[in-house]
Amino acid sequence: MPAHSFSKCSFQTRSDFQAACRSLLDSLVPHFTAGSTRVKIGATATRYDEAGAQLEGYSRPLWGLGSLLAGGGQYSNASRWVQGLVNGTDPEHPEYWGDIEDLDQRMVEMCPIGYTLAVAPGAFWKDLTEKQKANISSWLNQINKKEMPNTNWLWFRVFANLGLKTNGASFSASQIEADMDHLDSFYIADGWSNDGPKSHCQMDYYSGSFAIQFLQLLYSKLAADIDPTRADEYRKRAVAYAKDFVNYWDEEGRAIPFGRSVTYRFAMAGFWGALAFADVELPEPLTWGVVKGLLLRNFRWWTTQPDIFNTDGTLTIGYSYPNIFLSENYNSPGSPYWCCLAFTPLAIPETHPFWTSKEEPYPSAKVPEIAPLHHPKHITVRRGGHSFLLSSGQACHYPLRATQAKYGKFAYSSAFGYSVPVGSYQLEQNAADSTLAISDDKGESWQTRRQCGRFDIQEFDGQPVLVSDWLPFPDVKTETWLIPPASSHPEWHIRVHRIRSQRHIMTAEGAFAIHGCSSQTGRYLGLLEETSKEGQRHTGVEAIVVSKAGAVGVLELQEQTTRFGEVIKSDPNSNLVDSRTLLPTLRNDMVIGDDSWLVTAVFALPSSADRWQERWRLAWKNKPAVPAWVTAMITKSAT
Repeated sequence: MPAHSFSKCSFQTRSDFQAACRSLLDSLVPHFTAGSTRVKIGATATRYDEAGAQLEGYSRPLWGLGSLLAGGGQYSNASRWVQGLVNGTDPEHPEYWGDIEDLDQRMVEMCPIGYTLAVAPGAFWKDLTEKQKANISSWLNQINKKEMPNTNWLWFRVFANLGLKTNGASFSASQIEADMDHLDSFYIADGWSNDGPKSHCQMDYYSGSFAIQFLQLLYSKLAADIDPTRADEYRKRAVAYAKDFVNYWDEEGRAIPFGRSVTYRFAMAGFWGALAFADVELPEPLTWGVVKGLLLRNFRWWTTQPDIFNTDGTLTIGYSYPNIFLSENYNSPGSPYWCCLAFTPLAIPETHPFWTSKEEPYPSAKVPEIAPLHHPKHITVRRGGHSFLLSSGQACHYPLRATQAKYGKFAYSSAFGYSVPVGSYQLEQNAADSTLAISDDKGESWQTRRQCGRFDIQEFDGQPVLVSDWLPFPDVKTETWLIPPASSHPEWHIRVHRIRSQRHIMTAEGAFAIHGCSSQTGRYLGLLEETSKEGQRHTGVEAIVVSKAGAVGVLELQEQTTRFGEVIKSDPNSNLVDSRTLLPTLRNDMVIGDDSWLVTAVFALPSSADRWQERWRLAWKNKPAVPAWVTAMITKSAT
């Protein structure tokens, strides 16, 4: 299949950015319905109706088209989207989008529509007839009388009203104020907001680029005339958040995938463009050159992932390749186009310092290699050739597919991605990377960490450590300590577990999942020999896999142990980044009444690291020791 025009883009200039946006829009045009109100690019279903699903295919690209037009760019097929807006809001048209119901998916799609009306009224409002304007106003205003979820969705009603306000149409100022007051109740501190009720710690990309921070910044610009105090506050929050958010990126331009909706892909970088849209005064170590680099490098990394596209050029549901297993029940074939919000910088003029500044590299010298982030309960790490985070305590506040994988793992990496279960039978289907899986039925089914009881960042010997307790079963009490790499062993992080079990159980703890095939034959890797460049090996209390993606391994650090190493051939399509992965794993059995300690060292050196092939053998042999405070804790527990 020929490379998509997007994948050929160099992402160096504003013109490159415009061309990339157009390339995504071009692939959608053949899929418009006759009235241009819907875009149908697939047949998979969602929890909501098909009309709402196809509306996503129409509305979400507006994040890009609206920004393109707002900044003076041109697009030859813009009229299709204008016609779609006219027809979709006309109750007499056969492709009318339908009246709004409580908790309706159409509410979500009002957000990019409202944004586009606010930033590109010349194309989407000015030349319409009075009846057409009235229809649009009537359809959008329905949202002001309907129930909405207690989440970031409230922002979508705000933007529907902002779009109307900008064009002098009827809108609800009181509803904007009420929603803003409620959204502000999600705020925690230091720029961080929870996505919904504070009964759960849920601070994923919806707290940042997908919704809350991103939309706060747009609001600070679009509503500055009616809400200047809040607009100023949101810019201040963005400054605080940016100093933490920069830790979620690596020098290659990759974000650390974490949480739900990762199929939105480069929407993860949307916050950086929104800083420019809102003219935020940047904090150290950020400059406009640094911010520009963070955004453009992420786009350039996505150009190296050709399988994000279908053969017709439309985006797939997935991450680095098509993958329904990782999707949510609200992901339609049009859902991935939420990524278009990352094109927001196209709305600002070419004279803006974001565009005139020279791109700068990741500010490695000014960003700490290890950063404890107390609000999201993350310790971010930039050692061993990648950025990753240690995590304890986050959880989604409603039932979510593979929620234990998206929020409950111990570690998430920019280089290796995370895996999701593709079935409920045995370890291969469970794909238990970066977690401790526990079975009480001889390995048929496995439980991993989903929610924590106690969780916090504490300090041991001057180092931040994530501490949590959790119950895979009611009578299996598990405590976990997550320890970031020491400077002397940058490729290794340590996990300590204490398990007190009142039932017979099996445990399996995985490292990061890694590409598992030979670069020569494409077949799964064979035995790793002393002179091999690739392969897998498990001996005694350790296991390692080396492939074109780098090297990943795991071992037990205690001398007295019943654990043994194994390499699990995870089921295909379980990992976000690689479709065929192997998983170095440690396993053991525990009997009723056992009080056991596990001290796991996890090794990771991705192929993006400098001279990784020369370094991995020596680094693998340079095994860390059990920290003294851990030894003391284990000894004390035995007395």
